[in-house]
Amino acid sequence: MKAIIFLLSLSLLVVTHELGHLCFAKLFHTRVRRFYVFFNWKFSILKAKKFNGKWHFLFFNSETPDSWKEENLPPEDQDNTLWGLGWIPLGGYCDIAGMVDETKDSNDLASTPQPWEYRTKPGWQRLCIISGGVLVNFLTAIILYTAIFSHWGKDELPLRNASLGYEYHQVLLDQGFQNGDIIYAIDGQEQYDLTQATKKLVLDKPATATVLRADSLVTLNLSPDLLSSIARENPKHLITPRIPFVVKDFSPGSLGKHCGLQVGDSLVAVNGIPTPSAAQFSSTLSSFAGDSITLTLYRQGQPHTLDILLGSDGKLGIYAVNELGKLFTVKHIDYTLLQAIPAGISYGWETLVTYASSLKILFTRDGAKSLGGFISMATLFPNQWDWHAFWNLTALLAIVLAFMNVIPIPGLDGGHIVLTIWEMITRRPVNPKALDILQNIGLFLLLALMIVANGNDLIRVFQGLMR
Repeated sequence: MKAIIFLLSLSLLVVTHELGHLCFAKLFHTRVRRFYVFFNWKFSILKAKKFNGKWHFLFFNSETPDSWKEENLPPEDQDNTLWGLGWIPLGGYCDIAGMVDETKDSNDLASTPQPWEYRTKPGWQRLCIISGGVLVNFLTAIILYTAIFSHWGKDELPLRNASLGYEYHQVLLDQGFQNGDIIYAIDGQEQYDLTQATKKLVLDKPATATVLRADSLVTLNLSPDLLSSIARENPKHLITPRIPFVVKDFSPGSLGKHCGLQVGDSLVAVNGIPTPSAAQFSSTLSSFAGDSITLTLYRQGQPHTLDILLGSDGKLGIYAVNELGKLFTVKHIDYTLLQAIPAGISYGWETLVTYASSLKILFTRDGAKSLGGFISMATLFPNQWDWHAFWNLTALLAIVLAFMNVIPIPGLDGGHIVLTIWEMITRRPVNPKALDILQNIGLFLLLALMIVANGNDLIRVFQGLMR
């Protein structure tokens, strides 16, 4: 399910990105020969093109018929785009006439430049065409955040409202944090928001952190190598609110329901071992798989115990309440559409800045190990369909895609942007052969990056299976 939801999100972003290129190309009367969602090595799942007054379709096709080709069509149809769906779900492309990109090199261009080609357009128009994908991706994120705020509003959990404290990854436990601590200040500056506190802790190389532990304030001295440790471990969650295990629902044939558990029960101990958080309850319960246990719980404020014989899976077939608003006092903000627009723009920009800042992790000693590929992205999505989570994560990926594409590597939009600006400044085109070399270097770098990122994912999966 994670994979399906992720591919749906990625497909949406690929389409909007490539549509950004296509719209600007059409605006400046530049031909777009092919528009593909996913890659079509060897064959295409679908091809579609309009000519002779009607749409034509090909399914599972490996070679486009001569009758579909531009030079064999009447003049009024030569500007029509071939739309395609490939079978390799790793991206897509927009084949713009007269442009050296991942689909062709300088040898593929016609010897005589044509007025409807990308290479004959003024520099500012080419800059708009090549920047269109990045621009539309960022606008997509802004629109999605605006829609999310307008429809669902926004919940904020003030840092100190998580009365049970927080769970910390081992990286922070090694720095002296303890599960249950509440961050109070970083480098002497009081903190009120978990996201901002986490960002400051990770990216600002703080020397100290002050935490509220029980009823006392404790100051921790932080290692200057904290960022490197985070890069090496690449934690999925660094700090998470510590939530109690309150029964929300039961799975079919639930052992817990059969033994007398009820919705709303708060489970606080297993065989006398305190389990103040849902994570601790689940891990403690699994350690008694196949054994008889005594559950301690609170029901309507009164303590109760239940004796249960666990199955070999160590599970009760119960679901916990995970909505923070039902467990703690959260700050909910409702937005009208007019209020959601500036809020969406602000949140999108903050997300972009935070993501860009976080890339400094890559320049640490173990930075390459923190890279993640498609598996890492897919694991961000929930196991079941959730509209709020889907649109929120799609907006985040839109920002990631926009930023990654603007990096000035040949083969990415950022590389083309730099070369176009160079041409506008020098008023001389880049040598086609040099352009081919740069393009090949860029493709090599991108391939190496994909191998490292997805290789890291496979290593993590293997390590998880071995534990």
